[in-house]
Amino acid sequence: MDSERSTNDLLRKVRKIEIKTRALSHQIFAGEYHSAFKGRGMAFSEVREYQFGDDVRNMDWNVTARLRSPYVKVFEEERELTVVLLIDISRSGLFGTSGMNKRDLIAEIAAVLSFSAIINNDKVGALFFSDRVEKFIPPKKGRSHLLHIIREILEFKPRYDGTDISEALRYLTNAIKKRCTAFLLSDMLDVDSDGTPRYEDALKVAVNRHDLSVIGIYDPREREIPDIGLVHVKDSETMKSSWVDTSSRKMRTAYREWFAAVSSAASRMFLKYKVDNVSISTDDDYVKGLMAFFQKR
Repeated sequence: MDSERSTNDLLRKVRKIEIKTRALSHQIFAGEYHSAFKGRGMAFSEVREYQFGDDVRNMDWNVTARLRSPYVKVFEEERELTVVLLIDISRSGLFGTSGMNKRDLIAEIAAVLSFSAIINNDKVGALFFSDRVEKFIPPKKGRSHLLHIIREILEFKPRYDGTDISEALRYLTNAIKKRCTAFLLSDMLDVDSDGTPRYEDALKVAVNRHDLSVIGIYDPREREIPDIGLVHVKDSETMKSSWVDTSSRKMRTAYREWFAAVSSAASRMFLKYKVDNVSISTDDDYVKGLMAFFQKR
C-alpha cells in the first residue's frame, strides 16, 4: 500500500513538473534556447572562392595555396544537438530557506532545459553526481525518455554524500566523444579551504571538448548569515556539527568575505576559460535568470 502511494505521489510530481516546465519551454525558452545554442555547432560543408566580407578566419589556406586564389570554408548549422545535463545531487542541495531548496530548483531548471531540447528535436541525457558519478542516462530523443530523466531527477537518492565536480566533468569528457552542449547544474561548493575551486583542471579539459555552461544555484542565507544568536549547525556532507554565535559581527563578516571569495574565484576561472555561466538564487525568479543567460549568449 505504501509502495503504491509513493508511486502515485511520484507520478503526480512528474505530471506537475511536466505541465509547468513544458509550458515554460514552449512559451518562453524554445526560441531563446534555439538561438543561443543551435548556431554553436557547425559542420563543414564545402569550400568556395573568397568574397568581400567573408570572415578571414574561415580561409582554407591549403586550397588557397594550391589554386593560388583565396578560398574560404563554408559551414552549415548542425541540425540537432546532443544536450547533457550534469546534475549535482550531493546533500548540500537539500539546504533551503526560501520555500524551495537547491535540489528542487536544480530539478525544475533541468526539466525546463530537457523540454527545450526535446522541443528542438535534440537528444538529451543526464549525469547525476555527488562525490562520484552515481548514474548516467545516455542521450536520446523522445517524450518517454524525457519523462524517465525527470522521474530520476525527482526521486534519485544518492549513495554518497560529498561533491566532486571534477569526477562529473571527467566522465562527460570520456563518455561523450562528439562535441555536445552540456549544462552543469550545481551549487558549485567544491572548493579548498581558501575558496579555490578544486575542479579547474577538469573544467579546462571539458570546455575544449564540449560547449559547457554553468548554472550555479545558491540560497540567500549562504551568502550572508543573519544575526539570530547561538545556533547549532551541521555540514550535510561531512556530518560535522558545531555551535556558532551568529551575534558575533566578526564571525558574520568573516563568513561573508569567505563566500564572496569563493564566488570571485569561480567567476575569474569561468572568465579565463570563457565558460558561460549564471547564478540563480532559490528566492529568485529563475525564468528571468535563464532568459538573461540565453540572451547573453
